[in-house]
Order: sequence, then structure tokens, then C-alpha cells
Amino acid sequence: MNLELPGINLISLKEASIHLSSQIQPHGVLLVLEEPELKILQVSTNTLKVFGITPEDILQKKLEDLLDPFQIERIQTGLVGVNIDFINSSKVWVRKKGDEYIVFDAVFHRNQEKFLIVELEPAISQENIPFLSFYHLVQASINQLQKTSKLREFCQVIVQEIRKITQFDRVMLYKFDDDGHGYVIAEDKLESLEPYLGLHYPESDIPKPAKKLFVANSIRIIPDSSSEPVTVFPINNPISDRPIDLTNSILRSAAPCHLEYLHNMGVSATLTISLIKDQKLWGLIACHHQSPKYISYEFRKACEFLGRVIFAEISAREETEDHDHKINLTHIQLVLIEYMSQEEYFIDGLVKHPQHFLDLASAQGAAVYYGGNCTVVGETPKEEDLNFLVQWLKNNVEEEVFYTDSLSQIYPDAESFKNVASGLLAIPIAKRNYVLWFRPEVIQTVNWGGDPNQAFEVSQSEGKVRLSPRKSFELWKESVRLTSLPWKDIEVKAALELRKAIVNIVLRQADELAQLAQDLERSNADLKKFAYVASHDLQEPLNQVVNYVQLLEMRYREQLDEDAQEFIGYAVEGVGLMQTLIDDVLAYSKVDMNAIGFQLIEVKTALDRSLSNLHQHIAETGAIITHDPLPTVMADSTQLMQLFQNLIGNAIKFHSDQPPQIHVGAKRIEDAWLFSVRDNGIGIDPRFRDRIFVIFQRLHTRDEYIGTGIGLAICKKIVECHRGRIWVESEQGVGATFYFTIPVGGRELEYRNGRKI
Repeated sequence: MNLELPGINLISLKEASIHLSSQIQPHGVLLVLEEPELKILQVSTNTLKVFGITPEDILQKKLEDLLDPFQIERIQTGLVGVNIDFINSSKVWVRKKGDEYIVFDAVFHRNQEKFLIVELEPAISQENIPFLSFYHLVQASINQLQKTSKLREFCQVIVQEIRKITQFDRVMLYKFDDDGHGYVIAEDKLESLEPYLGLHYPESDIPKPAKKLFVANSIRIIPDSSSEPVTVFPINNPISDRPIDLTNSILRSAAPCHLEYLHNMGVSATLTISLIKDQKLWGLIACHHQSPKYISYEFRKACEFLGRVIFAEISAREETEDHDHKINLTHIQLVLIEYMSQEEYFIDGLVKHPQHFLDLASAQGAAVYYGGNCTVVGETPKEEDLNFLVQWLKNNVEEEVFYTDSLSQIYPDAESFKNVASGLLAIPIAKRNYVLWFRPEVIQTVNWGGDPNQAFEVSQSEGKVRLSPRKSFELWKESVRLTSLPWKDIEVKAALELRKAIVNIVLRQADELAQLAQDLERSNADLKKFAYVASHDLQEPLNQVVNYVQLLEMRYREQLDEDAQEFIGYAVEGVGLMQTLIDDVLAYSKVDMNAIGFQLIEVKTALDRSLSNLHQHIAETGAIITHDPLPTVMADSTQLMQLFQNLIGNAIKFHSDQPPQIHVGAKRIEDAWLFSVRDNGIGIDPRFRDRIFVIFQRLHTRDEYIGTGIGLAICKKIVECHRGRIWVESEQGVGATFYFTIPVGGRELEYRNGRKI
């Protein structure tokens, strides 16, 4: 197409307001009236030829000046009725200059500006079509249609019956895609004509303004595409001071571009019947004739009624063909909802039976992106590609459902994974969370009626710019890539229904988790209070036991034999162990997320404090402790010191025959710091690597190693309160390495090794 002319707004040319017209087709007369006097404000300029009266002589007169009083009374009665269509069409006799009368079919309607428009077409006969004739006309066609059950065959019968009724050279059933393109799904024609069946036509053939007019005016005739249009006089309405709105006009002249389009096709006359579904133009029944052809208003209305009856049946049959699929999707949907309801996390229910998850949208791959984690089934893009895709959806999509059969057209990065995701159906289930279905690329060959890339041309002549339609309608084949099979409406609706179920389940689980968290918080508060009070209350009787036992030993030392002395030693030792246990329980109960004072601290400072507390044990065992350069982290300094103290203390306690050698490591991994405490001690059996972090769990007797079994449980609680994790890697006899992570905080990103970077 020629788009090289500078300063041209192509969209404005394609979507010009064709309903504000100053021209009509010459086979009729148009009058614009002001109510209630029915004063003539505008008139078509062909009145001299039709009535023998000049337009200037008609203006400012009343309708009764053209018609006899009996007709005016009947018309005025109809105009005040609820539905003005009851008087359409009316046979009227217009006085020609002199005493001669001409019979017209008069059609009345009001436009958006509330002006009354009267359109007069020559009456083929002076009588209306009798009801029985009309009934037989329609009934014969319906009987024929009822003989077939398949939708495609049904559409073919439609065009055959319409052609039989109208006697046009060609009748086509034309359906629109979601993208505005159309294609011929049924055709009946003269044998000598080139077939258009199966051909696609670009959106520009019937642009948006034309589609709106087809919705507003469901039947349209052009009896002679070569006739010269007639202007309306005056061009601007004297009251509104602008061209008259002829949206519902039956005489309105077609746009010059459309008339040229018809000439290029070799078409002289057309009749189009709009097929409307859910207030949108579903398709057209288009009748073409190679020579001028006029059909009366009544006959056109009969065809319009037949078109509506036919389309009601088309819609019903479309729904019937989808019915089984819809039932199957409903079953799958209910199964998925049941699975999700039974699982603790709804995602587990969705992927429990992957095929059901995929079949809901007839997809080859699916993914659930929730809480920053991605769960996939079937054939999907790589995780990195999915992360970027979800980010794009967050920034660009706000609807409850998003679907496309050509993702790469709007998201160019999708071309790299076209083999699995040329088509995408996505539903948001919460903020920044999605369920996604994918379809692979399907390479298709589309037959066009002419090259869609040369659908029209832009030309400029004498300072005027105009669109010209293509001249060739020969078969033009296009190989379509980067496109999947389209998503059906029932599949999109099934995804929306699943979204509602998921949202309800997520909200219900959120309420349950909130209640559980509240119960746990209350229970933990009670346990902490109990542990704290009980520990303090136990201190006093234990102190009394120690004091009185020691007093007994002092006063009666000479009277006690060796066994008594040994028993007193056992009692004092047991009390000491009990006090140590109480101190550890207190320490464990004090480790609380709410009590953490997060701040930027140097890890080396916390390590030095722990080593200072352990200096006696270090000196006694000759332990050698080294460390990597240590960073600055966002943490609680006291708890971090306690963490190092417990881990290094254990490494010293469980040493081998060799002096303890302990190394503290630090390494940055993604969004966290990984710390390690490695020793050369006795090691741990890998079977017990989880058990050692459970409170009061011990792998050795107190005779072998003293302790309460709480130290590592405290370590685990400290790390988890810092949103990290802790684990051990070890084998018996070769030492152990304890690892723990501390996530990187926002302010911490500015620091490394205590210095701002």
C-alpha cells in the first residue's frame, strides 16, 4: 500500500465519519422535518426531477403541502405512537406539479438529533405484500434449513435460499474474526463467476465506522453503484448548523471508496443483511448483482426477518456444537476445584492431575506463578522466560483475563519460545500472581481475496487525499507464523470461572492461616510466659536445695561417712545441671522475632564477642579459630553473637584427639550471605542431621559430653527469626560444617565489609 505521502493521518482516513453525509442515492427522495408541525428543513435536490418541484420551493413548507390531509392524519397518529416502525412502510401519494400523483413507499425514523427523516422510494406496486405471501416466502426457506444438522451445511442452505428469493447473481455468508478480518463460509453464485468461498478479506474492506452502521441499520441496499449521488439541500441543517446524521437512513449514499471497491469487483447492485450477536456484528449475508437491481422496502424487510430467524438458528447451532465441549470443561473445572479444596495449598490441587489442568484450556503447557515461585506442567517456556513474561503482564495487563494467539506481536521476546508459547491465556489470581496456559505455534496457510498488504492505496490529487481500494481480488496465499490456534470463548470463560474459584480458595485459606497464626501467636505467648515464669519460680527452690545441702555438708561433715559425702556431691551436681537447663530454656524462650532489634552490624564484632565469652574453653583445648573477611549485615547483634557462640562452643566441645581447628567462612549468594563454621571434630552421622536441631535432642550421654540439647535448637530459632535457614554437612570422624544464611536487607546493599560502596 502507498503510505509515503507526508502528513497523512491514515487512521482518520480509514475511520472517517461516513454517517454524517450530505448525499443520498438518486432512486429516492429524502426529507428532513421539524416536529410537530412537520415543517421541511432539508430536502434532496432531485425533487425537480421526481416531483417537478424545485428544492427551494419545498423548503419551509409542511408535509401536508405534498400529501393529502387523510394521509397526514394517519401519519401523525403513527408518529405519536410507542413504536414508529408500525407505520413503516406507508403507501403515500405525492402531488406532482399539477394534479398528477406518484405512489411511494414512505419510511419514517428519527435520528440522534431528534429530527424526523422521511425517505420516499418508488413503489413497485400500490399494495403491500399480503401476510400469507410473506409467511410462505419465509416458511419455505425455514423448511429447507431444517433438513440439515451440520452448521457448515446449514450456512450453505441459507445462501441458496436467499439467492432463490432475491435472484441475485451471488450470495455469500461472511463471518468476522476477533481481529476484524472476515472470511466467506458459504456461497451460492452463477457458475460463470469467480468463487470467493473460503477466502479471507482484510479488516479495511469493512472498517469500524461501516461496521457500526451495519449494526445500527441491519439491512442495506445499493441498487446501482454507478449512479450519481444526490446532495441534500441545504447541506447544513438550519437548526443544528451541521450535516444531518443519516445513520439509520436507507437512502444514504455509500462512501466513494466503497463504491470504487464494488466497481473493482464488477458489482453493480448489493443487498446486505446484518447478522448481530451480543450487540456486535457477527457477520453479513451479502448479495451481489452484476447489473442494477432494485428490491422494494417490504421485500427487503422480509429478507431481514428471514436473516434474523436464520441467525438465531446459527447461534443455536454454534452453541449446540460447543455444548459437549462446555460440559466437559465444566466437569474438569469441578474436578480441579475439588482437588484444590482438598489440598493445603491450592497449587498442589491444580497440578495433582496435570492433564485436567491442561485440558481446561486445551493447552499443551501451563504454569502457576505464586509467591515468587513457579510451578509448571507440560511444555512451557524456561523459568527465566516465565519470570520476565509475568513481569510484563504485571506492568501491562489489568484485565481479569488476558489471551492472545500471537503473543510475539505484543511481546516481542516471546518469539524465542514460539514453539511452546505462541498463544497465551492468563488469569491474575492475586496481586502479582498468575495462572498461565500456553499453546505452541501452528503454521497456517490463509487464502486471501487479494493481497491484504495491498488492501488500499493512499493518493493525493488537487490537494485532496483519498483512499482507493485494491483492484485485484485474485487468490493470494499467506503463510501465517508465530500464531497458535485461537482460544475459544468457552475456554476463556472456563478460565474466568476457575479464577473465581481460586480467588475464593485463596481468600478462605488466607483467613484460615490468619486464624491459625493468631492461635499460634496466642499459644506461643502463653508458652513463653509459662517458660519464663516457671524458670524463675524454679530458681528459688533450687537455690534453697543447694543452700541447705551445702549447709548440711558444712555442719555435719565430721559425722558423714564417705557414701553420704558422695550423695551430697550428686545432689549439688544435679542442682547445677538443673540450673543450666533452666538458663537454656530461658534463653530459648527469649529468641523471638518481635524482640529482634534489626540494625546494620559488623559480623566480626559479633564473632569477637562470642570468642571472648569462650576464651576459657579455647585456652583449655588449644583451639585455633580463623575466619574469612566478614561483611556487614542487617541482624540482631546479641542473637548473632549467641549463634556464633553456640556453634563454636559445640565445635570445641566435640573435638577429636587433635586440637580443635575451627574456621568461620562467609560468601555472598544471590540475595543472602552464606556463613559456615567448619571444625575437625568427631563429626555427626548424616542420619541425624535434622534431629540435632530439635530441642532436648542429644546424640551422646551426659557422661560423655555435658549439655542440655538446647544449643542447636536455639541456633535454628535465631536463624529462622532472621528469615534464613541452617543445616549441617558432616560424616563421623572427619568433622562437621554448619551453614546458615542471613538475607540481604535493603540498606545493607549499600555496605560491604563495614564500608559504604
